[in-house]
Amino acid sequence: MFKKILIANRGEIACRVISTLKKMGITSVAVYSDADRDSRHVKLADEAYHIGGSPPDESYLKADTLIELAKRIGVDAIHPAYGFLSENSEFARACPAAGITFIGPSAESIEKMGAKDAAKALMEAADVPVVPGYHGKQQGAKHLKAEADKVGYPLLIKAVSGGGGKGMRVVNAAKEFDDLLDAVMREAQNAFGDDRVLLERYIGKPRHIEFQVFGDTHDNYVHLHERECSLQRRHQKIIEETPSPFLDQATREAMGVAAVNAARAIKYNGAGTIEFIVGEDRSFYFMEMNTRLQVEHPVTEMVTGQDLVEWQVRVAAGETLPLKQEQITSTGHSFETRLYAENPNNLFLPSTGKLHALRFPQANENYRIETGVVQGDTISVFYDPMIAKLVVWGETREIARARLLNALGDSGIIGVENNIAFLETLSTHPDFIDNKIDTQYIDAKLDEILDSSRVELPQNVLLAASVRLLLDQQKSVAAMASASNDSNSPWYDTTGWRLNGQSERSLFFCYEDSDDIEIVVTESESHFVFHLDNDLHVIGQESEANVLRLQVNNSWERFITLRHEEALLISWKNRWYLLNEVNPFAADISDSPGASSIVAPMPGKLLKVLVANGDVVREGQSLAILEAMKMEHTLTAPFDGTVNQVFYAEEDFVEADATLITFVEE
Repeated sequence: MFKKILIANRGEIACRVISTLKKMGITSVAVYSDADRDSRHVKLADEAYHIGGSPPDESYLKADTLIELAKRIGVDAIHPAYGFLSENSEFARACPAAGITFIGPSAESIEKMGAKDAAKALMEAADVPVVPGYHGKQQGAKHLKAEADKVGYPLLIKAVSGGGGKGMRVVNAAKEFDDLLDAVMREAQNAFGDDRVLLERYIGKPRHIEFQVFGDTHDNYVHLHERECSLQRRHQKIIEETPSPFLDQATREAMGVAAVNAARAIKYNGAGTIEFIVGEDRSFYFMEMNTRLQVEHPVTEMVTGQDLVEWQVRVAAGETLPLKQEQITSTGHSFETRLYAENPNNLFLPSTGKLHALRFPQANENYRIETGVVQGDTISVFYDPMIAKLVVWGETREIARARLLNALGDSGIIGVENNIAFLETLSTHPDFIDNKIDTQYIDAKLDEILDSSRVELPQNVLLAASVRLLLDQQKSVAAMASASNDSNSPWYDTTGWRLNGQSERSLFFCYEDSDDIEIVVTESESHFVFHLDNDLHVIGQESEANVLRLQVNNSWERFITLRHEEALLISWKNRWYLLNEVNPFAADISDSPGASSIVAPMPGKLLKVLVANGDVVREGQSLAILEAMKMEHTLTAPFDGTVNQVFYAEEDFVEADATLITFVEE
């Protein structure tokens, strides 16, 4: 068995691998970039080494640097996790050439399955169903258009070397083909260094169901059941679950056999995932193979009781698979959801910034939290904006779903925009409860889901925010009184003391787009009286850190409260509400750019500037393409006009809110 393993990755997955290595008694080695110097995975590892600058191509993608470091410090094996170099065949080949075990499949397997056209040919030969389409080598635009016409519309253009939803577009009509082909090829070239594409018939209302497979060097192959990953946005998974509530047992068994046949066809070694697209009639087709551990692997672990990272390590060390197929069971139901720093109300644009307040539920056998950050960390522009994964288990799907809601209601973030409210709404939607979903569901229902995410502010939440402020003020004043020479001075009384008795106080809050909300309160030593339509007598207690219990007219309610400066985040009945304390005497010093300016919605690199000074533009016309957090974002003109000035050039790095282009409205 290995004695020392280097994790060639960062964030939550590096922390996940370190956890298993500690359990196995193997020394863990972390690597870090400039931006990750103080990250959680660095602190958890037994050893940690700096490998370069913050951009991935200066650190986590530097294969030579990683291998040289591994040789220098006596590493036995490298675990690539997922992303970065995990599916890089050259890295998988270079590791054993340097005397270091690559914890993953062979370079040959990665190459066979990494090229989607070749992979589909291999699967056809192994009697694994594949989607009809064009997977040929001729890549001229005219030839591809002719092949597209043969396949028929709608069809899917996919990057041959793609993954993670990048380099993929649906073409609904022939007239759209040329523009979308250009977009896919450009995105594929930027993301993978390979602009080749393939064409596939587009399956209407498809489901994405994948099987976890494992192989060893002793010709053993198994699957560890399926994961339903149909809830997606722009081909990015949002909520995953196992088992799939859509499959009947006959289809499940047939897909399992096909998945194992796929692994056996390439003599696969290690953890992999066979992804299928499944039609409404439960017909299924091979989509692609991911030759690595998946982000959503924890749901499989929750229902099987197996540690897939440990399986990876043992198989890489030459051991046989820990279990035979008939020994692998699945018990109960599990969900995973991903918390992202992104703004669902602004096209899900990534958000960067400091995590001023951060809370997750307590982990136990039913709740699991996978994260690479702690309170005070920064979500940077350089990496994927995932904050954490919440994983739950229950005896049934409905019990697991209830626990998913509890986990979301117990997870709070102040400092960056995030998708918790969106996930709460999605998890309570009748279509999700009844499993009436497909991979297009979120895009089709997005406006409805976003509208449902905007909820009125309940009176009890307003009371909780007020009591939290008042209790914090009492603590602050009590601390000052304790430190003073006259702790009994009336100036340290927080109850609104006056010579003629207690007085009323006004607190002001804003919530979403509402006008300022005023609430009037009188304090006493034992309770608060809120003067609303009727006086409400409220007792407030902090039962534990950030947990507030209120007695409102003899009824007790529980709230989770997070606070940073003016921001108060309140969770009640598994729903979060963000309020801001308002100083009614503060001057309004906001100075946002006018409608004649196009500003960067986030930090990033300008890939394309599509206009020049003096150009006439039309409403909706593309002006520039910004790359941030591994995704392209097209900036468009809000109205007809003439470009006045372009401030940046292609390849320039720009900060959030930087003015990129100004123009004059016609």
